[in-house]
Amino acid sequence: MRPPPLPSHLPPQDEDQVTALMSRRGIISKYAREQVTDQDIMRLRPNKWLNDEVINFYGALILGRSDACKENPATNGKSKVKKPLDVHFFSTFFWTKLEKEGYEKGRLAKWTKKIDIFSKDVILIPVNHGNIHWTGAAINFRQKRIESYDSMHDDRARVIKLLRQYVDLEHRNKKKAPFDFTGWEDYAPADIPQQDNGFDCGVFTCQFLESLSRGQESFNFCQKDILYLRRRMIWEIGNATLRTEP
Repeated sequence: MRPPPLPSHLPPQDEDQVTALMSRRGIISKYAREQVTDQDIMRLRPNKWLNDEVINFYGALILGRSDACKENPATNGKSKVKKPLDVHFFSTFFWTKLEKEGYEKGRLAKWTKKIDIFSKDVILIPVNHGNIHWTGAAINFRQKRIESYDSMHDDRARVIKLLRQYVDLEHRNKKKAPFDFTGWEDYAPADIPQQDNGFDCGVFTCQFLESLSRGQESFNFCQKDILYLRRRMIWEIGNATLRTEP
């Protein structure tokens, strides 16, 4: 079932808070190991390309929500918001290491010294393509899929190929055996939201990954929602929490 459509604006008090956040200077917010400054938050103004700091902060919020849900599993069964999955979020630097250096040289085994990715539902990965385009990728253990979500519908076969290689090498390193890909598929759905410009890809990527972290199989946003989503992300980053309602 497709989620309900998004509103066009935040509640008035939250819109006021967003305006206030955009006028602050210095460090705007901290969460886990991430922080966002006034220069970073400006990337969420209209027509701006998101940087690593914003995407990694947002990813930390996604990961934190997932971890908190594991610690406090009781949820309201009548809630319209799907319970978050057990996810791990790799920072934007993971893909750079994987693509440019590979598993061994990039020392990617050390990235998971305290994490068993094979026990997770989904691994979420923001992907930077040549510093000109962001896409989302996922290793979906629940659905047995290597996934790519691109708001410009480019061919992302290389993303899927490298992530398959990563899964196998990680399994060999941690489990001392090749990974069994029986029943797995490569998944790059065509019917996903598309951008109509060259600068909103980071927002699309963050929203793809956030939706995936809740097990969504479809997305309730499109290009017309991006201005609202930019404002919502400012509020979420400023408050270091993801909204439970639009």
